[in-house]
Amino acid sequence: MDAADILKELVGFRSVVGTANGAIVDWIARYLGSLGIAVHVRPGPEGDRSNLFASIGSADKRGYILSGHMDVVSATEADWTGNPFVLNTDGDRLYGRGTTDMKGFLAAALAAAPLLVSKSLARPIHLAFSYDEEAGCRGVPHLLAVLADLCAPPLGAIIGEPSGMQAILAHKGKAAARVTLRGRAGHSSRPDLGLNAVHGMAEVLQVAMSAARDLENGPFDTLFAPPYSSLQVGIIRGGQAVNVIPDFCAMEIEARAISGVDPASLIEPIREAAEAMKTRGFGIDWQMLSAYPALSLSPAAPLARLLADLTDKEPLAAVSYGTEAGLYQRAGIDAIICGPGDIARAHKPDEFILTSELAACQAMIEALADRCSA
Repeated sequence: MDAADILKELVGFRSVVGTANGAIVDWIARYLGSLGIAVHVRPGPEGDRSNLFASIGSADKRGYILSGHMDVVSATEADWTGNPFVLNTDGDRLYGRGTTDMKGFLAAALAAAPLLVSKSLARPIHLAFSYDEEAGCRGVPHLLAVLADLCAPPLGAIIGEPSGMQAILAHKGKAAARVTLRGRAGHSSRPDLGLNAVHGMAEVLQVAMSAARDLENGPFDTLFAPPYSSLQVGIIRGGQAVNVIPDFCAMEIEARAISGVDPASLIEPIREAAEAMKTRGFGIDWQMLSAYPALSLSPAAPLARLLADLTDKEPLAAVSYGTEAGLYQRAGIDAIICGPGDIARAHKPDEFILTSELAACQAMIEALADRCSA
């Protein structure tokens, strides 16, 4: 099967983030198994989702990881011109949910697998496919936790997020949380008898807004746009009717941190402000939704030089979006981003990838195999 044929199969699986992914995992496992590749499927704590890990070559030797996620964002937008879970072809364009983000990379890696098997790899190439990346990289930490049981310490990990096949050395970290205030309901004519959760949340919101403004004063890292860490409130929900004192209000916040800043520390003042509302009689619930660290790889690192050679492009210094790469780096594995497609096409109706981009990615992976055969 070529990359486009494999991509057609992968797009056909509705592996939407936060849902069961057994069907796509089983298909990939069967495909790799048909090539004689040993596959390890590792269920996550959710019970209905799994990571997949496979090694081509001896897992006892140090090699490289090709990392990608099997989940996609939902495709509920009305502007799709075709079924988002059926691959549609128009010339060089292949349309469908996940074509760019990032089943295209998975397809290129799987299409390269037969050639990789045919080579005598002195250093193995591993496939590490995760779940729920789109929910804040929730799946891959469970894979990293057991990686030492699956292979020797890797020389590096290539995270195939869409980058136009130009390697990327750094990205911001992220933390997101939901805070919920519970007050006391009542008739709006007697506010003295109730406890307004929306009013209480407004005070927590003020702290969040102030923290966001303070971050604009630095510290700075000019590799990023904007060159400072950021914080925003994305969702507020509360109340049921204008004449009912709201007894519930929830707010979701996220912070994106430049290298060297712990993203979780940026939302700590909001947590403290919410906890302080307990003294006013509110019930408080704080739930971390996601957290992953920034990535920062030196341009002089062997992995950076390797990708420059494989792509014939100098790596890009940084991007502001996040990936699983920071988690690999925190686990002690050099990581870099390099994959087919354009991030600007992701999470939109009529997402697409070019057949030429799939071919370029497959060629890069096959060139990596040549290096690992030396």
